[in-house]
Amino acid sequence: MRLSEHEQHDPLTRNHAELSSATGFTLLETCIALLIMLIVSLGVASLFALSVGNNSGAADRQLSMAVAQDRMERLRNVIFSDPSLDVTPTSGTTETITNARRSYRVTTVITASNTVNGQPTVKTISIRVNPLGAGPSWSGITSIFGSVTVVSQRSSLLTGPHREL
Repeated sequence: MRLSEHEQHDPLTRNHAELSSATGFTLLETCIALLIMLIVSLGVASLFALSVGNNSGAADRQLSMAVAQDRMERLRNVIFSDPSLDVTPTSGTTETITNARRSYRVTTVITASNTVNGQPTVKTISIRVNPLGAGPSWSGITSIFGSVTVVSQRSSLLTGPHREL
């Protein structure tokens, strides 16, 4: 579009001509850009939700491990013949304890092996801790994977039979 000599000097006419030839985003291009941004935002939101769930599960496991380690240290600090180290049934003894405003089911199984003169010389201590009302990352998980287990062995000062080589 060619402007006449009079129109070239008139600022209103010149601005109108420049604006009519200007290009920009169409409505379709804007909608496509918004759709792409929405898809990316939903992906980021789902990753955020997943990370929150994993952090909650990690906190549950960390607190369960602290409970199991505390219980194990108590059993390791008593003498070998203490009644708290008596052999338990196969299913063990179960109790519910509260730590850090959270309840835990603690199952302790103690087995004996390597007996000398009817006295055990080695005891295996297994402590399994399940948090009660655990976070979303522990829900739906079987009891084997939804728990923390700590195992240790204690030995007595009794001397056992030995062979000379």
